[in-house]
Amino acid sequence: MDGPQGPAPLMGFSHVSLSVRDRDRSERWYCDVLGFETFEHLDEGDYREAILLHRASGTILCVQQHHANEGEEFDPRRTGGDHVAFRVGRRADLGAWKRRLEDLGVTHSDVADREYGSVLCFKDPDRIQLELFYRDDHP
Repeated sequence: MDGPQGPAPLMGFSHVSLSVRDRDRSERWYCDVLGFETFEHLDEGDYREAILLHRASGTILCVQQHHANEGEEFDPRRTGGDHVAFRVGRRADLGAWKRRLEDLGVTHSDVADREYGSVLCFKDPDRIQLELFYRDDHP
């Protein structure tokens, strides 16, 4: 509700929603690889959606399979999203995640230490780029 200074401040992200080719495959992948759990399924007229919850972080991720999807893979060069990055608490956590991805057969980059932080990149079944990110002074 608007107050004397304008609308109420944002409270953070509510959720991130990704368009996928196969809702059920993506749902299993995000649960198995990143530890999400299924919160709810929706079957709307134009799409099927799984709403996933990561309890430890409070992150909500939705994977939507639109009936009009023609089966094309994700391409970050098109207008829209580029990648989704999940924050980890320590630089050493990236090494542990790298080993987990290897154990699960998920192709990934090496851990890269950059000026802006440390990052480990990998892709979901639709080739959407995901990152695990650490920065000492992360806001």
